[in-house]
Amino acid sequence: MNPELEVGERTRPGCGWPRLAASILRARLTRTLESFRCNRVFLEGTENCARGGRAPLSASGSRMTPVSLFLRALIISTVASVFAISTTAAESALVPPSYQPIADRIIKRATSEDFAYRRLAELCDKFGPRFSGSKNLEDAIDWCLAEMKKDGFQNVHGEKVMVPNWVRGRESAQLVTPRSRNLPMLGLGGSIATPPEGITASVLVVNSFKDLQTRAADAKGKIIVFDVPYTEYRETVMIRVNGAIEAAKAGAVASLIRSVGPFSMQTPHTGGMRYDPNVKKIPHAAITIEDTMMLHRMQDRGETPVVRLHMTAKQLPDVESRNVIADIVGTEHPEQIVIVSGHIDSWDVGTGAMDDGGGCLAAWEAARLILKLGLKPKRTIRIVLWTNEENGMAGAKTYRRDHKTDLRDHLLGIESDSGAFKPTGFGFAGSEKAMPYLQEIGQLLQPIRPARLAWGCRGADVMQLLTEGVPAMHLEVNRERYFWFHHTDADTIDKLTPKEVQECVAFMAVMAYVVADMPDRLPR
Repeated sequence: MNPELEVGERTRPGCGWPRLAASILRARLTRTLESFRCNRVFLEGTENCARGGRAPLSASGSRMTPVSLFLRALIISTVASVFAISTTAAESALVPPSYQPIADRIIKRATSEDFAYRRLAELCDKFGPRFSGSKNLEDAIDWCLAEMKKDGFQNVHGEKVMVPNWVRGRESAQLVTPRSRNLPMLGLGGSIATPPEGITASVLVVNSFKDLQTRAADAKGKIIVFDVPYTEYRETVMIRVNGAIEAAKAGAVASLIRSVGPFSMQTPHTGGMRYDPNVKKIPHAAITIEDTMMLHRMQDRGETPVVRLHMTAKQLPDVESRNVIADIVGTEHPEQIVIVSGHIDSWDVGTGAMDDGGGCLAAWEAARLILKLGLKPKRTIRIVLWTNEENGMAGAKTYRRDHKTDLRDHLLGIESDSGAFKPTGFGFAGSEKAMPYLQEIGQLLQPIRPARLAWGCRGADVMQLLTEGVPAMHLEVNRERYFWFHHTDADTIDKLTPKEVQECVAFMAVMAYVVADMPDRLPR
């Protein structure tokens, strides 16, 4: 490292040679001018010229003083140094500068057409929700495969995956006392049914597992209602995942949760849950934020709300589904693979536009643009639309098992599964040696905005491959509105915009293409 470089610039990822050069220029000018001000030896050395000799003429015809002579020499030497620095930096870049014009072409094409958005609308409108085990999902997969063949991809096929088959059935919840009201609700994925006549019981509202344990003596025979406000998804979702277990331990006959999200318009959120084989199973469902708070207020006033819950959910035998696969085969190292992906399944409400139709179309369109631009990467770019992400991860787990011997040559798995909103960068789980490459690739997206690279990956499917050493990456987006509509009937395409979907396409296309084509193999 150059000792003249400021520490802040030296440690900042992806600063690039212009910033590097500017930093050195700034440091060199500052230090030399300080030296000029303080070094009396230098001043004494120029005194003779100032007093007795005739200073040379400048271009304007005026006599140049010792100070002006010095500054001119300083500027000439510093500019020469900067050009030398820039040349050295460009030559030492991990990602050759020649990729910037290619990235610009991809960005221009991606941001000038709304094909991905229109194709996403067709997927959502034609097939609706695509839950594992449903005809909707399998029809959507057939459509994707047919469309990918029309696009001109190679090796287009589905790979068999056995997936769980939970069926929601009819369900309802009603407030019986102190007044009558239908409570919008959604059973949680994997829940058992109520008895045919339903369950009618008074409720006990608690604000945490600890609160439930404190009040366990009051819980027996009750419907436990967890009123836990949303803080952060990975934290709050544990109420949904484990609520039935904790309520059953306390002797409850059913459990209801406040929907896991920061916003509601009487829109309950579904999602996965689990049982403990050593604890009695009880029905488990979500009600809205508004109604949870209402029940809590009633309890605080000394009232005893009574709720009737009816669910006919059932778990059927596993059925066959498929992962969707399509390739752009590499020209030099076809066995080396970069995955771009999303999950094609969704919950059985809404149309799965955000979660994760948008991610699927961003990945699919990223690869299609590379194909249509005539770009021929050295390594293979593979689209994978995972099945069964929502309630089992069977798609990713089966891919890991079936491709185990190939995974040593999977260079990177990229996934988009946070809604196709405004992209800001990528999260990465892999080798520290790989991060500088990815940071440089991120800078190629400057025409939109530089992609920030951060440690950590939220791509649930590609994280299944990390256990076999495959580096994993997720597309980071502005998720402010994602959990407003996540896993609800409101997950529809109007929540997305063509512009933001197009930018997601550009981000994924540039990252995938450069990793698949650059001279160096991405380090593990």
